[in-house]
Amino acid sequence: MRRVRVVTDTTACLPKDLAARHEIAVLPLELAFEDAVYQDGISATSDEFYARLAASPRPPTTSSPSPGVYANAFLAAGREAEAVLCVTVSRQFSAMYDAAVQGQELARERAPELDVRVLDSGAAAMAQGFVALEAARAAADGAGIDDVIARATALMPRVQLLVSLDTLTYAGRSGRVPRLLLMAASPLRIKPVVSFERGAYRPIGVARTTAGATGRLLKALQRRAGANIDVSLHVCVHHTNAPAEAEALAERVRTSLRPAELLVSEFTQLMGVHTGPGLLGFAFYSSSD
Repeated sequence: MRRVRVVTDTTACLPKDLAARHEIAVLPLELAFEDAVYQDGISATSDEFYARLAASPRPPTTSSPSPGVYANAFLAAGREAEAVLCVTVSRQFSAMYDAAVQGQELARERAPELDVRVLDSGAAAMAQGFVALEAARAAADGAGIDDVIARATALMPRVQLLVSLDTLTYAGRSGRVPRLLLMAASPLRIKPVVSFERGAYRPIGVARTTAGATGRLLKALQRRAGANIDVSLHVCVHHTNAPAEAEALAERVRTSLRPAELLVSEFTQLMGVHTGPGLLGFAFYSSSD
């Protein structure tokens, strides 16, 4: 039995087999259109979800797990461990951290002997997922809760997230893209390449075609990953309803950069509300940083 179990949520975009292998509990978020409620990544296929998103006059509302749901997840994980670590999406993106902290208090009331901690990853997508994964790997090594948190925290400054948006329409709806950029992009139909930092989009380049955007992504990945990438680079190729394009991009990463770890994972549908379909990108870190 592990001393520590790890809990996270679907915004971490962890591949299901990877979460299962490392015994990470993943809580789904919910999205509500006018007449339907979806569990994030569970209730609808990508094709169904993005068709509904395109046809809807308004984007769906979203909700994180309640404090009670978090508490129940912590208690369930605590049946097989002496401590539980919950890794959340950045507080800049969502109120999930606050809900998890409230769930932590509820769990402590019901099981005072259980050590429950909540860690704000400062990230989203597999940038968050890599932090949760590092915590789970530390737990698998037999580490106690303080050492698990230390390993996860040490990784946090190194994880990065770069994406290319196929359209700014959905990001514009969410209010996360500056109006000036939207006005400039509309007539040009550019594809921005951006990083997600501290809860905001930060443009790092533009392209007019998907091929140009993926080329910029690869160059940015190589530049930011640094030296010795073939022995230290960990990469997750992200996409939204573009599996073939993501696999092709992963193959380019595999042959040109030879990463130590290479994953492919679709953005959670909740995040797809803000990006729309056609996104491609990378979550990554270098273990030699």
